[in-house]
Amino acid sequence: MPLRPGRCYRHFSGPPYTRKEYIPGVPGPKITKFTVGNPKGAYEYELRLVAIETGQIRHNALEAARVNALKYLSKKTGGENEFWLWVLKYPHHVLRENKMMAFAGADRLQDGMRLSFGKPIGTAARVSRQGDIVMILRVPAKHLEVGKQALEIAKSKLPLKMRIDVVPLAKEAPAQ
Repeated sequence: MPLRPGRCYRHFSGPPYTRKEYIPGVPGPKITKFTVGNPKGAYEYELRLVAIETGQIRHNALEAARVNALKYLSKKTGGENEFWLWVLKYPHHVLRENKMMAFAGADRLQDGMRLSFGKPIGTAARVSRQGDIVMILRVPAKHLEVGKQALEIAKSKLPLKMRIDVVPLAKEAPAQ
């Protein structure tokens, strides 16, 4: 079985570590835009990237998935007015690492496990339940296959197992 990326921080135990006002030096999340495209367009389908397993998704993995899906969609549909992409998960959880030196003589410079709370190295979004929606994409019927392919590309950038659900959007009944 091939290894998937992000296996160091994929699984979690314990409560989330989110109180950033008490944590000095937390790096900001790399993901900057959570919605891209035209939210008011006439779309027939909603494609959802749904988590099959629980775990954590680092902020740089979320950004990589969003950027690659956006590039593919923009290239194949002809512009950002043809779709609407929304990343639902926000990286709240602060990841910590007890950095150890790994060179000759390092044993005289570090304390090992003494005071090993760790320094913040990044943030992650927690997927705490199976079936949590990570990303939503709305497209017209003519771009349904392009949308599926874009979410397949985004799925390959994420460390957890995902599935793509296609939900037809109900047409509103005309007002009488």
